Amino acid sequence: MNSQTVVAEGNGSIEVLLTPDEALSLTGVEFNGNHKIKIEAQRKIRSAFEKKFDFNPPAR
Repeated sequence: MNSQTVVAEGNGSIEVLLTPDEALSLTGVEFNGNHKIKIEAQRKIRSAFEKKFDFNPPAR
């Protein structure tokens, strides 16, 4: 299992556009067992972080 450490500079912000259902799913609300809503919300957040921060270490 790979893990990476990223140190964000300052207290910047990112913007992620979520549907109301996606936002609620991240708080623990479940929608008739439809786990896909939460997965899509997590994917959007991960994508926004990847665009904002460089997860690839600099070449040595």
